[in-house]
Amino acid sequence: MSDSGLQTEFDFTLPQGYVDDDGTVHTEGRMRLATAADEIKPLTDPLVQENGSYMTIVLLSRVVTQLGSIDNITPEVIESLFVNDLAYLQELYERVNDGGTEFADVTGERDTEGGVPSTERTTQGNSAK
Repeated sequence: MSDSGLQTEFDFTLPQGYVDDDGTVHTEGRMRLATAADEIKPLTDPLVQENGSYMTIVLLSRVVTQLGSIDNITPEVIESLFVNDLAYLQELYERVNDGGTEFADVTGERDTEGGVPSTERTTQGNSAK
């Protein structure tokens, strides 16, 4: 199958970072585009059924594929994020899934007014637009 030029994974840098049990801070990560199953399957999770707010946690644990040296992102990892890192990932999820796949390099830097995470658009290889 040929390379269609569709970007399905996005690197990011968390504003603060996930601190694991050993005290290591993980800030660099990767998120993939969500599938229909990513949004449907969590609805059967008992925790989501009990508390709809938990949907965000389960959904992000499905689409964040790497965080530092951690490549098994569980709901418990997402639960342990600092609030501003969780908000950052929610914003990133919305941007890449609702706003198209324009964002190749996403950092945790905030704009000068402390608002939305900044993004830098980069071109990939020789893919034509």
